[in-house]
Amino acid sequence: MKITEDNNRIIINDINDFHPDHIFDNGQCFRWEREIDGSYTGVAFGKAANINYIDDNIIINNASLNDFNEYWKDYLDLERDYGIIKRKLSEKDSHMGKAISFGYGMRILGQDKWETLISFIISQNSNIPRIKKCIKALCANFGDPIGEYKGKVHYAFPELEKLAQIDTSDLDTCRLGYRADYIIKTAKKVALDGGETLNRLDKIPPQDALEYLLSLSGVGPKVANCITLFSMKKYDSFPLDVWIKRVMHQIYGIEEGNVKMMQNYAAEYFGEYGGIAQQYLFYYIREISKYSNTGRINHTC
Repeated sequence: MKITEDNNRIIINDINDFHPDHIFDNGQCFRWEREIDGSYTGVAFGKAANINYIDDNIIINNASLNDFNEYWKDYLDLERDYGIIKRKLSEKDSHMGKAISFGYGMRILGQDKWETLISFIISQNSNIPRIKKCIKALCANFGDPIGEYKGKVHYAFPELEKLAQIDTSDLDTCRLGYRADYIIKTAKKVALDGGETLNRLDKIPPQDALEYLLSLSGVGPKVANCITLFSMKKYDSFPLDVWIKRVMHQIYGIEEGNVKMMQNYAAEYFGEYGGIAQQYLFYYIREISKYSNTGRINHTC
């Protein structure tokens, strides 16, 4: 991986297994917007940037070499060899192989724990456009401005202490519905130790991390697994939403209501890469459903 700094942009040469659509439009993050040229502009860790992929090179605009080393390298998971992971998962079955071929450029982002926690509480029973709109409003109303970029003022995600000090009614302008109460209760509980417990969850066993997350208001098993997968590098986490339940039923023959069997099957079948397998499957079935009236996977492919 060769890195060049040039006029407030970073160029990372010869990177395989990377595609902005597969990374920023696969349900793992909500603060990135696609531009006409196929790049994505968004905010992470209080930094606004534009990310594109041209001729096997990643281009990060509005970033310094220091920004790359401190934030973007880990955020984009650039030091992991996804080629090895893809080969191992592709051997499982033809459907897994097809899903990987479809979303070949996917990577699991290393997101901020606090932002991921609140974002996935907001995500419950909603769709991605609405989730993005709600999070954008939350940041604009309660996050600190981090400057103007590409003609827009961008905001950092609201600090834990800020949300812990307000009331549910203060969130009315963000149109969060019943989720507003969850957010305030969770913020107040996490703030009891200044977020120390939340921030060390990646250093404790997965089951212990899930137990803490499930104790928070508005966090169920699916949301908890999303948080551990997308912000704690616990790649065996296997979030089960309606899309994945459909996959597990149609491909692997498990009844859609049998969540425990799905989790056990994923742990045994996909092992340490269960969460990564889940993301390939999620992106695949969600995308092909856009062109299918049935939403079913073609088992003859």
